[in-house]
Amino acid sequence: MKVLQLDVNEISFQPVKQEAVVFEDTDRTQTTVKDALVVFVSIEKEDTKAVAEKAIGDALNFAKKQKINTLVIYPFAHLSEKLMAPKDALEILKTMRAAAADKGLAVVSAPFGWTKKLDLDVKGHPLAEMSRSYSRKGNEEVSIAGKKDAIEESNALKEEEKVKSTWYILDTGGNLTPVDKFDFKGHENLKKFADYEISKVRSYQQEPPHIKMMRKLQLVDYEPGSDSGNMRFYPAGRMMKSLLERFVTDSVIDYGAVEVETPIMYDYSHPALKDYLSRFPARHYIVKSDEKDFFLRFAACFGQFLMMHDATISYKQLPFKVYELARYSFRREKSGELAGLRRLRAFTMPDMHTMCADEEKAKGEFFSQFSFCQNVLSSLGIMADDYEAAIRFTEQFWKENTDFVKSIVRDKLKKPALIETWSFRYAYFDPKFEFNVIDTMGKAAALSTVQIDHENAERYKLSYVDKDGQKKRPTILHCSASGAIERVIYSMLELNAMREKEGRVTSFPLWLTPVQARIVPISEKYVDKAIEVAKAMTAQGIRVDVDDSDEKLNKKVREAELEWIPYICVLGETEMASGQLAVRTREDKAQKSMGADALVKEINDRTRGMPKTKLTLQMQLSKRPTFVG
Repeated sequence: MKVLQLDVNEISFQPVKQEAVVFEDTDRTQTTVKDALVVFVSIEKEDTKAVAEKAIGDALNFAKKQKINTLVIYPFAHLSEKLMAPKDALEILKTMRAAAADKGLAVVSAPFGWTKKLDLDVKGHPLAEMSRSYSRKGNEEVSIAGKKDAIEESNALKEEEKVKSTWYILDTGGNLTPVDKFDFKGHENLKKFADYEISKVRSYQQEPPHIKMMRKLQLVDYEPGSDSGNMRFYPAGRMMKSLLERFVTDSVIDYGAVEVETPIMYDYSHPALKDYLSRFPARHYIVKSDEKDFFLRFAACFGQFLMMHDATISYKQLPFKVYELARYSFRREKSGELAGLRRLRAFTMPDMHTMCADEEKAKGEFFSQFSFCQNVLSSLGIMADDYEAAIRFTEQFWKENTDFVKSIVRDKLKKPALIETWSFRYAYFDPKFEFNVIDTMGKAAALSTVQIDHENAERYKLSYVDKDGQKKRPTILHCSASGAIERVIYSMLELNAMREKEGRVTSFPLWLTPVQARIVPISEKYVDKAIEVAKAMTAQGIRVDVDDSDEKLNKKVREAELEWIPYICVLGETEMASGQLAVRTREDKAQKSMGADALVKEINDRTRGMPKTKLTLQMQLSKRPTFVG
């Protein structure tokens, strides 16, 4: 059983649509409850009444300690991929409701089997959000894995709960306006972003559309044999991921960074590392080896800082940039926040650190890296209108650097930004920015980010030799030019979901799409010629396959459209005679006749300067397995 527990000021829900074959009767009216403990619950295959009673008992104990008198039990399938059959799950849910009612609490039950419209206002104290997993052992013994299971909470996370945030919108004219006073007309996406950030509700109440897309396109899927938030990539998805990794890495190297590689596991007792852990706002994994505790990295900072500590660096070499594609990084995200590719526990993070002479030089580099990140995203097809910027800093930084922050919005972003000011610096950085894609559900996900680090040069004893021959402490910048590679794919899929909803064409950038062209012979008679043409195009660097199935032509074309194939090339008697292909382009639905060499030239011209890779799928569709049924 998976449980997400929230202490809320208010919850409102309204049944909208039946989503399960078993469902409870309801009048579909909206229910609103104030000052309640909400228990979102996913009932899994092996759960029993003992598991249900243990879960509800823990919730009741928490409610008693917090002096909460109302419990809301909310069936929520999205915390697990191993769900119990609906009929049996409903019986377990009824056990939970009865156990809660027996203890004298007011119990409100959200109806089972319905998609529901949901609004939450979660309280801000450190224990307001908790997750647990329950499982059966032996003779009804129940084991519990909560947030302390193989996880350590950093001081930064605890401090983040205490810090007071104030929210503004900064426009291109330099006007700083409280969020509730800003006119969002023409900036509706920014309004969604601001609402999301301020509400701090990170979990989904229904499945985001990119999950269906990633499975339909046979790119990525859940891995039931691993921890939640660890994904399996099918050949097409791995191909895309590899191309993205190469593009971002090449971009960072072109920007001036040197590429390194560092371990994924570090000694928990190392003084500098342990101190840094307490200042990084992320939950981490701990593993044991030879009776010692190690932690799995959640970024490449640790290894890069240790490497920079041992290097001899001159002022002439500044700003000095070190980069690693950190595959993999690990963060113990809350289970209720895991949904597809948006937020993972194991992910690939392009991570660059820049050593600058001082804070003024660091601000100049921060300004430059803002543009660098914009350029990286635009090259990926994620344009300025597709994301919103958040700039976050302490109130003190704003007072001392007002013109600097205004210039970023005015000269670089060129549209309003969400501003969060902190009452104190709860982590090592001040300031930071992120570019956030807002998905179809109104949730935000950060892509590019840059931070100015005020602590780690001293913590790791980093230094450079100045022109006077003296060692001096640098100022460090952290930069992820694209954000996690998996999240880039999520963003592309969610943006395509929006395009699909608006009736526009869905597609990936041509250089990134797994199959760039498909040759469709109209009958078995032309399959050999189709394979010959495909091999010739492949030799010239194009990813092309052949639909040699027994299906009718219309169905073959339809299947290619459903797979987002950019060029569909029909080959029949007319084409054999003319030496041309009947080419249909996905982008504009145009029909044209062209030779294979001309098509190769067009694709190469359109993908010039971008990474290339071979088709790792079988060329003939008849020889290709289906990974997702």
